[in-house]
Amino acid sequence: MENDEQPFPEGMSETEKVAELVRLLTLEQQTENHFLGQRKLGGIGRIFGGQVVAQALAAAQLTVADDRRPHSLHAYFLRGGNEDYRIEFSVERDFDGGSFSNRRVIAAQNGVPILNLIASFHRHEDGYEHAAPMPDVPGPEDLEREDEVIRRLTGDKDGFSNLRRNRGYEVRIPGDRFLSGQLSNAPAFVWFKVMAPLPDDPAIHRLVLTYLSDYGLLSASLFPHDISLTTSAKVRPASLDHAIWFHCDARADDWLLYALDSPWAGNARGFNRGSFYTRDGRLVASTAQEGLIRPIKPKG
Repeated sequence: MENDEQPFPEGMSETEKVAELVRLLTLEQQTENHFLGQRKLGGIGRIFGGQVVAQALAAAQLTVADDRRPHSLHAYFLRGGNEDYRIEFSVERDFDGGSFSNRRVIAAQNGVPILNLIASFHRHEDGYEHAAPMPDVPGPEDLEREDEVIRRLTGDKDGFSNLRRNRGYEVRIPGDRFLSGQLSNAPAFVWFKVMAPLPDDPAIHRLVLTYLSDYGLLSASLFPHDISLTTSAKVRPASLDHAIWFHCDARADDWLLYALDSPWAGNARGFNRGSFYTRDGRLVASTAQEGLIRPIKPKG
């Protein structure tokens, strides 16, 4: 299904950029179990994986009772998505029990699957509580904006410029870690915040967090090897799967810390983990992803 939407208009305000992000994550219902995703305005090339996962979750939660919120999802990336086309989502309502619901989603373009997702939903229950503490890291005000780091390191030669252009969220990162590659096994982190207020709907904030959860996660398995996805031509990367566990609600229009690490890499794959914390230290979501990190062999 082709889409003739126009590129982003020049000079969009932060509020307009955030409204565009909300539009991107709002699906059109075609039938009871079939939905159509929006295309990113001005998108060129491969679709960002976080967009596909977030839109698939949006489709699943549209088929579940309002008192049930997602507690986990597991997705497999099958093929790269093409930003020339919108994505079609088909939902299977596998289970609705007394406390839990389960949904399967197939995301496809032109009839070809590009992602499979399973999501589980749970109604609220009281119980025991504990959580790992937030790591002691500098706050966002003490860090450079990502665009400032890019200009300083690369002279604005940004290999991911389409992803970063006209986005509705701000990114702050510690020094050169994500963009230059620094040999280290220490956990990495990044701060996110949507640039303008989002609607007071927890479902929208979960979808935005899901969208952001694919950002930088694959990089964690490359830090121990002094490689950056932004500036290195040594590796051919691709996300293979993606998992999120939602612990509690959080606002994505306030600062969220994403702490990342990678306990293993081998066989041209890397395993990555992430934890989302609110500014006041609450652990609100955990992620995991395995990615292809296939070394590029020199020609000749």
